[in-house]
Amino acid sequence: MTCSNRRHFFLAFATLLLICLSPVQADEQMDTIRKRGRLQVAVYNNFPPYSDAGKGIDVELGQALAAKLGLQAEIIGFMADENMSDDLRNMVWKGHYLRGNPADVMMRIPVDAEFAKANDKVRIFAPYHHEVMGMARVAKRIPAPSGSAAIALEVFTREKIGVEVDTLAASFLGSVLHGRLRSNVVHFRSIKEAAKALGEDSISAIMAPLGELDGTLAGDTRFAIDEAKLGELSPKSWPVGMAVKADADDLGAALSGALSELQKDGTVAAIFKRHGVTLHTR
Repeated sequence: MTCSNRRHFFLAFATLLLICLSPVQADEQMDTIRKRGRLQVAVYNNFPPYSDAGKGIDVELGQALAAKLGLQAEIIGFMADENMSDDLRNMVWKGHYLRGNPADVMMRIPVDAEFAKANDKVRIFAPYHHEVMGMARVAKRIPAPSGSAAIALEVFTREKIGVEVDTLAASFLGSVLHGRLRSNVVHFRSIKEAAKALGEDSISAIMAPLGELDGTLAGDTRFAIDEAKLGELSPKSWPVGMAVKADADDLGAALSGALSELQKDGTVAAIFKRHGVTLHTR
């Protein structure tokens, strides 16, 4: 056999190995989950109405996805780290030194091309909800957040508004109008804490995603809740989906298929409705 023939032989053999082995390796990921009988679903702790004390929209959606795959759901709650990239490392592709191996899938991840590019060890896919920025407010004192920030937000040069620390709302209100509102922006560890302050009249409004406001203030008629339609605010909405390891093709395909079925049969919409949250799909 000549050198050229040998080279062609080994190239063909290597290609055959890749073709034969790749499906097996992919199947092994799903095999591990099926042998375990449980889909491990990572959700944020203390994040109502999505996941809080073992309950919430993302918890129920994770359970419904597992059921569609013929599995039990093992819900793994965790505390947020410094940023979401750290959360993806700890809960999806590497694991954490305290809790061990990562989960199979993590819920409520922004489906964004730039964010996905910066986190290439995971696959972000299957948007199931569009978050929309909103405001809960004392309607008698605070106008609806619409139009120019110079007009709609001028009231916060006198009134206080609450935000969750290290969020889009916090960044926006701290910088808009050349920082004129900064002294009246009150930072809280959670929207639940901000809602308590709103109820006590310590602040006059909260800026946060509508879903969190709807879920936290559900049934409280003292406050108006509106979409924030401010010209200077960007983004005003963003899709959220799931994340698995970058090479978990079979799992990703299975979850995408299961989600599609749950969307078509109305299960996803029913879950959101049970928690008093409007399901935005665009």
